[in-house]
Amino acid sequence: MNTEDLKPRRTSKPVKGPSPKVILVSVDKDDPGVPVIELMDELALLLDNLGLPVVRKVIQNRESEDPATFIGKGKAEELGIAAKELDAQLIVFDAVLTPIQVKNLKGKTGCSIWDRPWVIMEVFRRRARSSEAKLQVELARCRYEIPHLKGLGLQMSRLGAGIATRGPGETEFERHRRKVERRIRDIELKLAGIRERRANQRKRRGRSGIPLFSLVGYTNAGKSTLFRVLSGDSMVCPKDQLFTTLDTTVRSFRLPGYGPALLTDTVGFLRNLPPGLIAAFRATLEEVLEADALIWVVDATTSESETMLSSVETALKELGAWEMPRIIALNKVDRLQPLEIEAFSQKFRRLGENVVPISAKTALGIPELMRELEQLIREKEITKEGER
Repeated sequence: MNTEDLKPRRTSKPVKGPSPKVILVSVDKDDPGVPVIELMDELALLLDNLGLPVVRKVIQNRESEDPATFIGKGKAEELGIAAKELDAQLIVFDAVLTPIQVKNLKGKTGCSIWDRPWVIMEVFRRRARSSEAKLQVELARCRYEIPHLKGLGLQMSRLGAGIATRGPGETEFERHRRKVERRIRDIELKLAGIRERRANQRKRRGRSGIPLFSLVGYTNAGKSTLFRVLSGDSMVCPKDQLFTTLDTTVRSFRLPGYGPALLTDTVGFLRNLPPGLIAAFRATLEEVLEADALIWVVDATTSESETMLSSVETALKELGAWEMPRIIALNKVDRLQPLEIEAFSQKFRRLGENVVPISAKTALGIPELMRELEQLIREKEITKEGER
């Protein structure tokens, strides 16, 4: 069963037309640690990547979410009126909605309802190219759908006749849930086989003694562009959009003063990633742990906010990779003034980070980055010798 079949049921009607209009909604609980505007802008960019234009952004100030409609009955009715005025077919919430909230909001607005996890999973679904990435996305969507099945309406509560029994049969919900659970088990078995093959590949790379570097960072920070520059692989086609890389790619490159090395590009991080996606892509992200050192790519032009940086830090800590040797590649500095570059670099150096300002697009700072990588590997080799 393909989870794409579930999408129309959950949202009542598929979104029709080439460019359906979207109303974007968030709740502001006056928490200084939650950048509501930044998160909404980020979600709007994700929707733009899907070809869904946002025609209005709505922020509801509340101390807590309403358990029935997330934003309150009155505000939900206002949204329905606004949707008719703007001819919007889709309302997207920058939050994780419960099944009952989705059902109630759909009833009060007459629109399809998406939440942040669904948007992110839809972006991942459209970006997935390899069979592994497609399986990982489908696994996350299946896990996401199960608790929402009961909220799909009367079609999920119909009883089927019991075979060789006089009592009522199981509901459509129960049958559908069993199908989804079977699909989850099938996907997990296939991914387990892929993980085993990956583990064998990592063992072979480890025996070669060639140093391995892994690119990590927030999505759209420029990891793929740097990957192309370092590896010299013209087949890598970076794009200015979120989540262009969903698969781990390994290429060889040469450190001028050291010799051959390997480089991996991994999926980027994002604030408030759905737990199901993190779990599904864990095997891919764990490739980071096999590296000798990390290259943390930071977008200097956006002055990545503390929540962006902390999301990468949290992800690396959860993977057990935070204590690994790393270099921060401060990317896109060709767009900044020298004083801005220095201020941003000092910000990280005060935290004890090794920072190299670069521009992956123009190759500015790449020789300096290469020298730092060589130095890092030599220091690690000396440490290993001392441990022996």
